[in-house]
Amino acid sequence: MRLARVTLIWALLAAAVFVPIAAAAASPFLEWRGPVYIVAGFAGIIALGLMLVQPLLIGGYLPGLPAYRGRRVHHWIGAALVVAVVIHVGGLWFTSPPDMIDALLFVSPTPFSPFGVIAMWAIFAVAILAAFGRRMGLRTWRIAHMSLVMVIVPGSVIHGLLIEGTMETMSKLALCVLVLGATIKVMAELRVCRKRATSRAESPARQ
Repeated sequence: MRLARVTLIWALLAAAVFVPIAAAAASPFLEWRGPVYIVAGFAGIIALGLMLVQPLLIGGYLPGLPAYRGRRVHHWIGAALVVAVVIHVGGLWFTSPPDMIDALLFVSPTPFSPFGVIAMWAIFAVAILAAFGRRMGLRTWRIAHMSLVMVIVPGSVIHGLLIEGTMETMSKLALCVLVLGATIKVMAELRVCRKRATSRAESPARQ
């Protein structure tokens, strides 16, 4: 029974991440795209898939990766997410510098651009925070990290939903809903756990 449950969880996660990638690979729009643009596009899809894995790791929902191990893997997945975003943005810059300049300056006519740019800078900020931010204290670090996550996830989801490109509509929608839902659930659970821990710490002091 346990093996079946473990297999099901990993199979569902794999489907959530790889079905949108497979659907995008079958898109007819790829016929008119160059190789650099295609790589950049798929890097963006992979980045969205990695965003689903991140909260599941922190929440300890993935079998074989309880919370304490999940945090280590979370750091590596975070690094992979940064690389995917760099490839995504770098590839788009290579194929069309004027469009990327407009996006970075928030003057692009495409409605999805500002959400993607804001999410990108927030992702880079999290990477800097992960590398150098421990000196600010654990509580402050957590608040900063979670605040940035609250920018990254909605921004990335809206960015992805507004783009009409190689991603198939339903698989993209499903992935975006899962990313948003998993993030909200884990953040809510972490908040409850911290409140309980604070209450327990304050109880002896009151006595």
